Amino acid sequence: MKKRKSFVIFLIKCIAIPAAAVLLLFLLNRSYRKIDDEKYMDMWNLGMLGNQVNNVRLANVGSSHGAYDFVYDSFTNAGVSCFNFGHTSQTYEYDLALLAEYGQHLEEGCVLFIPVSYFSFNNETANETEAQALSVKYYHYLSPKNMPNYDLFTDIVTSRLPILSAGEDLLKLLPKTSLTAFAAEETAAPATDETVREASAPAMDEAAVAEFANRAAQRFDRHFNNKEEYFLPEREEQLYAIINYCKEHGITPVLITTPFSSYYNAPVPEDFLNRFYGIINRIASDTGVNYYDYSHDERFSENLTLFSDSDHLNPEGAAYFMDILTEEVYELKAVIRE
Repeated sequence: MKKRKSFVIFLIKCIAIPAAAVLLLFLLNRSYRKIDDEKYMDMWNLGMLGNQVNNVRLANVGSSHGAYDFVYDSFTNAGVSCFNFGHTSQTYEYDLALLAEYGQHLEEGCVLFIPVSYFSFNNETANETEAQALSVKYYHYLSPKNMPNYDLFTDIVTSRLPILSAGEDLLKLLPKTSLTAFAAEETAAPATDETVREASAPAMDEAAVAEFANRAAQRFDRHFNNKEEYFLPEREEQLYAIINYCKEHGITPVLITTPFSSYYNAPVPEDFLNRFYGIINRIASDTGVNYYDYSHDERFSENLTLFSDSDHLNPEGAAYFMDILTEEVYELKAVIRE
């Protein structure tokens, strides 16, 4: 009898202890989700599709050049439904994945700008570790069927149970004291040139111009140096796939290169530009899609006050850019007329 009682107690412990651990894990995970979600606020707008934003008539994909250079305030104020799918370091692979996931919210006849940047046929990320870290956020917004290179384990530890990959971020769950606040600040991810942009244009005194030139050199180094191949065949294939997706769903694709400053353009090798434009013109010809190039447009390239850094427009520059597109892009005029 005593042996049986001991066995029952042992069995209860074997069940109760893991159950308590799992319960604690889920409770902590629920609290931590709010902290984890804050890390991906740059993608919050995807939650608006199908809710506040419907029947989109004008949109864009792209990396940071798409995210920051397309500002649709004037269109939305005129009653045109618009959406920006652009995100920092986003490749054509993820552009296509986002369209597969959310494309049903684009109305037939929608115009979709597809930015083509100097790094578009490679990667904007500087190394594999950075690329993997950036891909994590898409697990929060893409279903497994649309997630490129989907991995169940990564999904569980980053999206379903992010508490499992919290690391030192667990400190943020502790009551706020001067000690924990200091620790959280010390362990926060360092800001990079890809994630931080100046809020306004630099004052164009001599020191500011010198700093602008220095930042341009850093951007060039990031996008061009230490890369074995500038033009990956899979990127071309993905761009073709985006265009095909558009045609299959009644969407009008438009290829476009956004404005760059002269400081960003200056060090780009001529042989690179020849191949870059050769690829774009071939794709445009193959697909019948129009290509608009503003990379060297002097209305922007020589006016540094329109830039927040060497290759991103500031809000004033983006608004001016949209005004120009309204006047010069045939496909956009069609949207306005409707």
